[in-house]
Amino acid sequence: MIRLFLAQEKRPTQPAATNTSHKSDFRRIAMPCAVAAVLIVGTAAAQITVNTKTGTVTNGSEGSTVNTVDRRYQQITPTHVPLTKSELDAKTRLELIRVLESEQGFAMRPFPRGHKGLTLAANGKLEPAGEGYVAMVTSEGLSAKPGDRVVLSDIKIEHSRIVFELNGGPDRKHRFLRHVQIGVGPDVTAPVVQGDDPEPVGARLSLTFQNHVPELTGAEVKALLAPLISFDVKTPIQAFTDTLPTKLKEAILNHHVLVGMSTDMVLFAKGQPDGKSREMDGQMPFEEWIYGKPPKDVEFVRINGNRVIRVEVAKMGETPVIFTKDEVEGLMRTDGTPLEAAAPNTRTVQLGDAERNPDTQAPAAPPSLRNPGEKLPSDNDPYKAGVMKPVQFPKPKTDPQPGANPDGEPDASPPANVQPAPADASQPGPAKPQPPPPQGSSQPN
Repeated sequence: MIRLFLAQEKRPTQPAATNTSHKSDFRRIAMPCAVAAVLIVGTAAAQITVNTKTGTVTNGSEGSTVNTVDRRYQQITPTHVPLTKSELDAKTRLELIRVLESEQGFAMRPFPRGHKGLTLAANGKLEPAGEGYVAMVTSEGLSAKPGDRVVLSDIKIEHSRIVFELNGGPDRKHRFLRHVQIGVGPDVTAPVVQGDDPEPVGARLSLTFQNHVPELTGAEVKALLAPLISFDVKTPIQAFTDTLPTKLKEAILNHHVLVGMSTDMVLFAKGQPDGKSREMDGQMPFEEWIYGKPPKDVEFVRINGNRVIRVEVAKMGETPVIFTKDEVEGLMRTDGTPLEAAAPNTRTVQLGDAERNPDTQAPAAPPSLRNPGEKLPSDNDPYKAGVMKPVQFPKPKTDPQPGANPDGEPDASPPANVQPAPADASQPGPAKPQPPPPQGSSQPN
């Protein structure tokens, strides 16, 4: 009996059938898949300013930039390559694969690993972009950094897209067959795919079209991929600096180190340091990279983590010059322009629960179905205008003091024009005064 089952899933054995046909018994086993999603919820209760031109988000209370996506992960500028309406035929398909396969280029943006990869629409946008791009790189890992050399190791032309495997692709060979084993009996099995291949470190890029893949040449495909891959002949430093803003590119080409640069930028600008030392500044560890030796200029580059936090230049006979201001902040999040202050193209967003003082501020108006600028006849009535005003509580009355309110005294005489109410027969009236007795008479006991 021959059994086909997954290597990571064991099934209970079944008794063999007692027939003479010796037919093979194949069982179909479903492979479960689990998909995990990470949701990051950020809460804020402060006023922030969003610049709609540069995409920067600035905290109004602290003045610092928050939640800003690096320019390498932002949306690309679409290309303008003229495309024909005729569909790609078999001859052009083979010629296109022959020209592009094993072609080398330079990555202009970070390429993440993962089975899905990036999707670029022809003369269109990149998916994902922004926060989704960053999340993919964070979860799947990085295959190539900007400026790294990439190889088109495999090309697949489908109905409406061209799939490029970069640096071997993100998947193992025979990805599904690796989970299948074939054997005789429940205990004697062998995997279908033998050997342990190294972990794949490549990436995948899909170039999509609207209805079908049109007639294309190798140069046109390279022009469509230009926002992500550059096929020009460049040196590694040229390929790396072409992905940076103008100010950083000029600083690296002129071999200058700026506070805020990454270690990769420092290596491209100055090369390997002449010496290194590790020290502690209070509770903060840092690494000092030393360039140059006396009597020439000596440059001390202090690095914490992956960023330059201090640059000191010492010259013979002169006082050392120290730089601590971050000059890269904002350059990697825009197109090379500095962060702008409040401008006409900015809008203010209030986040969190708005705190109102009920004694001085009126509550927000209730929601309305009227159009903007629409007025109703009831708008002239101040009590029906739809705008709620602060509640005014009545002033508390003080307790009356004796003599402070003569009208409230019991001996106050009623007004002259008010007649007294008639006496009720069921209630005794006020006692009448009795005349005094005559003298010489005795009072009754």
